[in-house]
Amino acid sequence: MQLQENISLQPYNTFGIDVTAEYFLQLTDKNLIPGIAADNLLPEEKHIIGGGSNILLTQDVEGLTIHNCLKGIEQIKEDDAHVWLQVASGEVWHELVMYAISHNLAGIENLALIPGTVGAAPMQNIGAYGVEVKEVIDSVTAWHWNEQEYTTYNNQQCRFGYRDSIFKHELKNKVFITEVVFRLNKQPKLNTSYGAIGQELEKMGVTNPTIKNIADAVIAIRSSKLPDPKKIGNAGSFFKNPTIGKEQFEKLQKDYPELPSYPVDSNTVKVPAGWLIEQCGLKGHKAGNTGVHEKQALVIVNFGGATGEEIWELSEDVLQAVYDKFGITLEREVQVW
Repeated sequence: MQLQENISLQPYNTFGIDVTAEYFLQLTDKNLIPGIAADNLLPEEKHIIGGGSNILLTQDVEGLTIHNCLKGIEQIKEDDAHVWLQVASGEVWHELVMYAISHNLAGIENLALIPGTVGAAPMQNIGAYGVEVKEVIDSVTAWHWNEQEYTTYNNQQCRFGYRDSIFKHELKNKVFITEVVFRLNKQPKLNTSYGAIGQELEKMGVTNPTIKNIADAVIAIRSSKLPDPKKIGNAGSFFKNPTIGKEQFEKLQKDYPELPSYPVDSNTVKVPAGWLIEQCGLKGHKAGNTGVHEKQALVIVNFGGATGEEIWELSEDVLQAVYDKFGITLEREVQVW
């Protein structure tokens, strides 16, 4: 473990924003964490970066930035219906999905190709195509910087919500997630009804899908709609899909009968943020070195050389345009540093 100073974070965030970390270290052994916490010579302010796929860096980062490189997947428990996997937080999420599929373990196949690391999965409660990761998380273990001890949070204690958890609120910047235990299914309960999965399976000629077929379909859909961060800087979906009251939805539907919707409960409806942004004429919009992606309006991209402030300003313009047209306030899904 080598402490470095004044390191560019450009290689460590998928937007490709060039800001400087005051202090930086790559962590490959969780046993070193207590020593880092107790070292009075290290900055008190600490930031964790994994895949860097859900952050927008708007300024240089003070304090200590820890690049999470913790690895390991271990089967710790099994019964007739489930297998429990304990997974280190630095594992690449998509590689875990592929591992599960190769071992015939179901539950996360719809979440294939989501960028980032395992540690970010519970923080964001990542989700796609009708599945959220909270459905398979058994527990999350994290090091508490102030208490200087490990705490394990069960599923209920994580307080999962839509792209939300306790780790984005009371525990924000206070803990370092080190491992997540997933309870995966031996017998799959396939979810093919959301989005274009059914159509993609038809295109593939699949009538009796396996979990691998589902993952392949999701990968094909995501690859066709979302830009590759290795080719153009982005952080995937920049905005959350908003949930609005039924009364507001019915009023909007009179003016916009084609407005897509997904019922949440008897009183609320979820509408696609991408559709709202597109109706504002912003799909493919460019502003300096940044813009709204031409194929998916949920995605803001860095064409090269954009600063975090530029991307932030464009996101502000998008928020204002959607509010002015629809009276709906969008929320950013990315974490802003």
